[in-house]
Amino acid sequence: MKKYFSHKTAEVGEKAKIGEGTKIWQNSIILDGAVLGKNCNIGHNCFIEGRAKLGNGVKLKSNIDVWDLVTLEDYVFVGPSAVFTNDRNPRAKYPKAKYPQYGKLIKTVVEEGASIGANATILCGITIGKWSMIGAGAVVRGDVADYGIVVGNPAIAIGWICECGNKLNFSGNNVRCLVCKRRYKKENKKIEQL
Repeated sequence: MKKYFSHKTAEVGEKAKIGEGTKIWQNSIILDGAVLGKNCNIGHNCFIEGRAKLGNGVKLKSNIDVWDLVTLEDYVFVGPSAVFTNDRNPRAKYPKAKYPQYGKLIKTVVEEGASIGANATILCGITIGKWSMIGAGAVVRGDVADYGIVVGNPAIAIGWICECGNKLNFSGNNVRCLVCKRRYKKENKKIEQL
């Protein structure tokens, strides 16, 4: 007996691994080999390819495709119609599996707790740091720091955000979140939670 929910219009491959408590909504497709952790929420009209991996508690809103070699770690949030890529030089006539001399598919990692805004585009080969925040419509072409906030096209860093989702305002090298009281330290262009 399956321990997850899938809407009657969803298609879930028999060899997909779906964690307990996960919900898969209307018209979503999960291919064989895909791995989804526990308590995920997959919105309507999502597509998850066979070599994609989702951790526990991941939330995909509507109209999102998660391609091969994209990893979304625990508690990642992806807003509606966000876009992932896995190929830097795609050609319809020369698919990578048949023509490996022309390149290969490239992995992308979105680390724990990161949030990606609606309609953002995430180019392949990058790491989006833990608990970071990607603004709606951003085009992310490079790595994003842990707790970083990036916006725009191309995306640029504009500040720092707490694990709880509230902006951090540094006046020196240390800050305490005004909402949840977590403490952070800044060194060079990185911050860490104390």
